[in-house]
Amino acid sequence: MKVATKKLKLNKKDSTSGEDSLSSSILDSLTAPFFMIDYATRKFLRWNRAFFMALGYSHEEIAHMEPFDLVPASEHDRLIKMAKEFIKKGHVSFEMPVLSRDGTSTSYLLSGNRLVHKEKIYLVGMGIDITERKKSEELLKQRESQYRLLADNMKDYVWMMDLNLSIIYMSPSAIKIMGYTLEEFKQSTFDKFLTPESFQKAMDFYAVEMPKSLAAPPDYVLMKALELEFCCKDGQTVWGEVNFSFIRDEYGHPLSLVCVSRNITERKHIENELRASESNFRHSLDDSPLGVRISTRESETIYANRAILDIYGYDSIEELKNKSVKERYTPESYAEWQARREKREKGEFGPSEYEISIVTKTGEIRHLYVFRKEIFWDGKKQYQIIYQDITLRRQAEEKLSATMRNLRQSIKTTIQVLGMASEAKDPYTAGHQKKVSNLARAIATELGLPNDMIEGVRMAGSIHDIGKLSVPGDILSKPTKLTDLEFSLVKEHAQSGYALLKHVESPWPLAEIVLQHHERVNGLGYPHNLKGNDILITARIMAVADVVEAMSSHRPYRPSLGIASALAEIENNRGTLYDEDVVNACLRLFREKSYQLR
Repeated sequence: MKVATKKLKLNKKDSTSGEDSLSSSILDSLTAPFFMIDYATRKFLRWNRAFFMALGYSHEEIAHMEPFDLVPASEHDRLIKMAKEFIKKGHVSFEMPVLSRDGTSTSYLLSGNRLVHKEKIYLVGMGIDITERKKSEELLKQRESQYRLLADNMKDYVWMMDLNLSIIYMSPSAIKIMGYTLEEFKQSTFDKFLTPESFQKAMDFYAVEMPKSLAAPPDYVLMKALELEFCCKDGQTVWGEVNFSFIRDEYGHPLSLVCVSRNITERKHIENELRASESNFRHSLDDSPLGVRISTRESETIYANRAILDIYGYDSIEELKNKSVKERYTPESYAEWQARREKREKGEFGPSEYEISIVTKTGEIRHLYVFRKEIFWDGKKQYQIIYQDITLRRQAEEKLSATMRNLRQSIKTTIQVLGMASEAKDPYTAGHQKKVSNLARAIATELGLPNDMIEGVRMAGSIHDIGKLSVPGDILSKPTKLTDLEFSLVKEHAQSGYALLKHVESPWPLAEIVLQHHERVNGLGYPHNLKGNDILITARIMAVADVVEAMSSHRPYRPSLGIASALAEIENNRGTLYDEDVVNACLRLFREKSYQLR
């Protein structure tokens, strides 16, 4: 035994003892460091190959070292504490950084047992390198910290339950809104925190999804949303849209349930108010004097009030549903409906207001004004179509249109007669009014004026000099320069023309155009020295057309000055005597579009 003790102490490799050689071989075959310490002397008595290979010390150096030489100074107190525990319990296990010869620190899990022989105490122990495990644990802690920080600070509410539906975690946001502490959550059953209806909904979900999850392959992912009403500690309730998912082990077996909830209380209140509003809305639609229909995107009727049924002459909504759009519309309106539908299907915006013509149950054609808009109906996007029966209005409009056509024709006849009378009085005026009328119409068209205004300026142009009937003929045909008195009589023709036309019933302001066609935009015209926009746009057009035609034509007192001089006149006085936009339009006609006076 003495020999054995001595060999242990010196750790000689050249021992001839077969038993000791076998034990050394066994110890050296271990991949984990092994050591034996004399508790009294704190010296290493034996160690294996893995021990000195891991530390980098030679056998001789290890033989003269103590455990304190292999740990950082900061760990000496804890090492003493572990030694006391070893004496007390007879065994010890703890984590400790161990220093190698090059100063590198390696984390080891050290474990040892007490060995007593001849009243001497020995510690026989092993060390397991846990560096990688420590790194993994540290990384796991960091990730857990990050995930917890994320869960603790997100606005959504996060909690976890085990498979028995016992709460094991609740985020601070959920704790705050519900008013319970985490311990209260953990100590109570799940049904305490839900209304009976919501708890039953959750249980129904769990009863269906849990068996599916257990039987599903490992990659099965549960993502299910439920709307549940939660009970707060103060008695109030909040609504949450909850998404459930399972946490699984490496084999895909469910371990726990993760729940993420978003507060939708305000949305639920709005939905409830909307439902109440929809109920009132439906009552108002039922009693509306206007026809109302609710339809799907595919034009399927899902609601129709009494008014629209009466318009069609149907007895029930089923009768309306059984009639296709093609059967209900005239061919022209059906073609227009198809065009609008194609636009909607392409994502293009169609008109929200339009007119249609329908065929009633008795075959009568009625005209409806339609207003269409998108609404929510029973929580889904549908279309509301409001119909106003404008059949009587259309009939009245057609009668009015016929009357207006007759009136316009009568006025045209009257204008023609007046024009002929004017030309008969002044031969040189023959053709002047017609050319001015045509040029005025061309300028108005170039300016983009409405058709009705274009027609009005054309009609006024054909009689703009009608007032010259009151001017003596010898003055109008005088071949020499007029005296001031004679010219003042000629200037009266604008006022005289107004007097002749002011009582003529006309859709156009003919009398005012004739009165103002010698006014100038700078106020130097006659008879009332009007300025700028105080002059009708049609009269400003007439002024330019009148000057261009007059200067381009022969007169008793002078030969034609030519179109170039006429255009120079309006161009040089653009913005002073003549309206700038009107002049520009006239210049474009002659210079860019080759307009000819005719």
